[in-house]
Amino acid sequence: MYSDKLQKMLEKLGIGTGDTIKVESGEVKIEGELMPKTEVGDPDTVIIKMLNGYNLGIKIDKNTKITKVKSTKQLTEFPFVPLVKQKGLPEVDMIWTGGTIGSKIEYKTGAVLHSRVKPEELLYYIPEIKEIANISVDHLFGTASENLSYIEWQKIAEATADGINKGAKGVVIAHGTDTMQYTAAALSFMLGKLSAPVIMTGSQRSGDRGSSDAFFNLAGAVATAARSDIGEVCICMHASSSDDRLMLIRGVKARKMHTSRRDAFRPINDRPIGFVSKNKYEISYSSEYRKVEKGKVEAKTKFEPKVAIVKAYPNSDPEIIGYFKSKGYKGLIIEGTGLGHTPVETAKKEYSWLPHIKRAVDDGLVVGITSQTIYGRTNSNVYTPLRLLSNAGAIHCEDMSTETAYVKLGWLLGNYKADKVKELLVTNLAGEINKRITYDEFLV
Repeated sequence: MYSDKLQKMLEKLGIGTGDTIKVESGEVKIEGELMPKTEVGDPDTVIIKMLNGYNLGIKIDKNTKITKVKSTKQLTEFPFVPLVKQKGLPEVDMIWTGGTIGSKIEYKTGAVLHSRVKPEELLYYIPEIKEIANISVDHLFGTASENLSYIEWQKIAEATADGINKGAKGVVIAHGTDTMQYTAAALSFMLGKLSAPVIMTGSQRSGDRGSSDAFFNLAGAVATAARSDIGEVCICMHASSSDDRLMLIRGVKARKMHTSRRDAFRPINDRPIGFVSKNKYEISYSSEYRKVEKGKVEAKTKFEPKVAIVKAYPNSDPEIIGYFKSKGYKGLIIEGTGLGHTPVETAKKEYSWLPHIKRAVDDGLVVGITSQTIYGRTNSNVYTPLRLLSNAGAIHCEDMSTETAYVKLGWLLGNYKADKVKELLVTNLAGEINKRITYDEFLV
């Protein structure tokens, strides 16, 4: 709340939250909407949303003048645009799942609230989309992506396949960024061969912020879905912190590499498929990709949830493997060090992971190993400990990321028997494994 003194001043001037006001202090003159006071901060500082969308706090003292410019009935509400179809434009299905792209700030607490913005509201600020495609929106659910599970992946896969099979030229999936790479990998395996592009997008900043990336990301994703011949699941997000171009990243090779930057997503051990320009949303391709294929899309959505990621580190207790085994888990992805190491030849025998991995494999668990280094590939043939792990039945997962290997293993266990799972875990199914890479191949 604002202080009693400031609140009385505003009431005397007939000013309420949402009204447009002008604040003058010396040579500084600022105009914008008066926002509610957050629960923290100086109670004698007014919060103004300026015309450019950014918020500014101004300390009010005896030298400050406040003038009411106009009254506003609704506070920072998005206008709504009806989805009117035009002849001759491709059909794009938009599957709405939630995340920051569907959120707005709740000014009392300063928190971002999910599922508060409808896609039709965001589309108001992207009028050019109406010239790119006819959009049909499927409000599947509105959930922060950290709350999603394989159950939601299955629903998204089924909705995507249904939209394509009904004639959509492409599908855009609006999704939270925290676990977008997991969902992208899951869809890549669940959907298999595609007869239309499937483009995932989201935003790092809510649409009611001046620095929001929601509008550019969404427009670029729609343009890619409507115009490209990419027969893969891709992530479309900012290529840099500026609004200059978007990057198209293969779904099984993407990773969120920063908590808040707009260009958080990068391709790992891979080059981008391409880029989308700010100018007319033109697409340029920078590497090979699987092209769309004719035919019905089948959603193969079975998934084994009893799969876990375990991280190996100095002093780590390998008995954690026994815990998962006792809970009925079917597979483990161990995120090892370097080329795919775990503690093996330790001074204290109880720190060695080797006997625990061997027992788990002998008991029927599928154990894969990835690397904490992120870039590069695992290799079971370089050092003795690696060969010992391999001889114990652990599978080094080539250049797959931990997230992709985890999703792939769960999907494989849901659809195949253990022997086939072990074979397919190191078989390239959706572009997740590159047999040969050099460092400059994945620099952008």
